[in-house]
Amino acid sequence: MVRDLRIRETVTLKAVVNTFFALVLIISAGTAQAELVKKSKSGICHPPASSYYDRTKNYRAFNSVDACLQSGGRLPKNMSGYRSLAKAEAPASYTNSSGYERSKFGYGWDDVDGDCQDSRAEALIAASTTTVRFADERRCRVVTGRWISMFTGNVIQNASDIDIDHVVPLKWAWDNGARSWSKAKREKFANDPVNLLPVEARLNRSKGAQGPEGWLPPSGKCQYVSRFVRIVKTYGLQPDQAQLNRYKQQLSDYCG
Repeated sequence: MVRDLRIRETVTLKAVVNTFFALVLIISAGTAQAELVKKSKSGICHPPASSYYDRTKNYRAFNSVDACLQSGGRLPKNMSGYRSLAKAEAPASYTNSSGYERSKFGYGWDDVDGDCQDSRAEALIAASTTTVRFADERRCRVVTGRWISMFTGNVIQNASDIDIDHVVPLKWAWDNGARSWSKAKREKFANDPVNLLPVEARLNRSKGAQGPEGWLPPSGKCQYVSRFVRIVKTYGLQPDQAQLNRYKQQLSDYCG
């Protein structure tokens, strides 16, 4: 009987060990699938499929290709076709049953006048309180300047630390009327300088697709809500009455 008991204990222990290693493999697989995108110092976004991924040691990490591109990064020249994966990798909060997709507002930042400075670069140039410095003589990508964040009042000098915030988020706009716009109007909205703010990357990501009813910056609340409401009116977006009442109260509270 003792021998049988020991056999059963051995079998049970092996089953536990096997289960443990199976869980480790599952977790490891999940981690591999969520492997971070590496943005190199030169501003190139290297997803795991990039041939330079393992060789890129000094980098800023992102959880998706889309997030890296939104920060001003670009894909390697030999991976231009990989851009379509940015939409597939977008966080769940940015795609849902409402039909919203980032691509419906254009793919990334636009360069309307064809001067190689896209709307991100132009927003950085316009907002800097000092002359910006570019990555090279082509003067396409901004690398340094002096920006005062509306969200905190902090001074930021490295462009790589900045996200360009859509004051009125694209998904919020979609849910409140932009779905009925033409694609040209949506692209204009996504690149309108009035709707673009250079701010800390971490705060832009904590905001996500929320309006002032769900998220407010640590400082500059009056300017932020005022600008949000002005853009909503300019583009004829249609928040519900509860949202409008909330904005009115916030303007009273923070602007006096």
